[in-house]
Amino acid sequence: MKVLILGSNGLVGSSLVRKFNSNSLFNEVIASNRNSLDLFNLENVKQEISKTQPNYIINAAAKVGGILANNTYRTEFILENLKININLLEALIPYEKINLINLGSSCIYPLNAPNPIKEDYIMTGELEKTNSPYAMAKLTAIELGNSIKQQHGHKIINVMPTNLYGPNDNFSDKDSHVIPGLIGRLHKAKIENNKIFEVWGTGTPLREFLYVDDLADAISFVIENNINDELINIGSNEEISIKDLVANLIETIEFDGDVVFNDKFPDGNPRKLLDSSKIFDYGWKPKISIEEGLQKTYQWYLDNN
Repeated sequence: MKVLILGSNGLVGSSLVRKFNSNSLFNEVIASNRNSLDLFNLENVKQEISKTQPNYIINAAAKVGGILANNTYRTEFILENLKININLLEALIPYEKINLINLGSSCIYPLNAPNPIKEDYIMTGELEKTNSPYAMAKLTAIELGNSIKQQHGHKIINVMPTNLYGPNDNFSDKDSHVIPGLIGRLHKAKIENNKIFEVWGTGTPLREFLYVDDLADAISFVIENNINDELINIGSNEEISIKDLVANLIETIEFDGDVVFNDKFPDGNPRKLLDSSKIFDYGWKPKISIEEGLQKTYQWYLDNN
């Protein structure tokens, strides 16, 4: 089986390349990144699909970031993600035998959706405002994919992972997701012997996290078992408060100082737990605990920064 992985240098893409290269089912894994393929150029995308003719395309390419980045660069987040997904899906139309797994985000679900959040809750309410442009781009990709599937007969599966973390993440101070952002800042505070570490927000929101290699394993499971749901959640089914997450990271990184929560920064959604019962019922479960995942991620950070 031949697989084309888009966004192969990123958090998800690099994990997918590792996973699929170690699985004998996939005899050819094509790792595509922004240096080898310009996803903003429709003709380039058409040429790549025509040339490679894979059995599966996995779209892990996206402009991503945390609350601050999503809320600050709202125009870039909606424009760039729309361009990527529209070009890919339009280029795919003539190839109904090529299957697509499209990576989305749990932010597509309404702000006040009941928890755990089921796939059926999509487009039933208002989005969380700090990342609504990113969510709208992902929702558009789902709707376009479903339209192509219905009209042209393609197999398109939209995978909605919960909050991800792991190797090859973005550990910058301001543009990253919560775990890599905290790791980078906490490590810096440790090295500089700071006595106070500030965390954005109140620390009260509950979040669900999934180590990225578990997501790659779940996507492999979907392909191997010929699962064909239009939308499928992938999460850990475990919640942790930001306060408890910070306490865990302080222990992992061995930071010796006090923590202050700055409530001038937004918390985002107060609680967001995915209902992953659909994929659990198919027989998949995550393997890596939050404690093990944080240790692995911090070790990767130390080895690569």
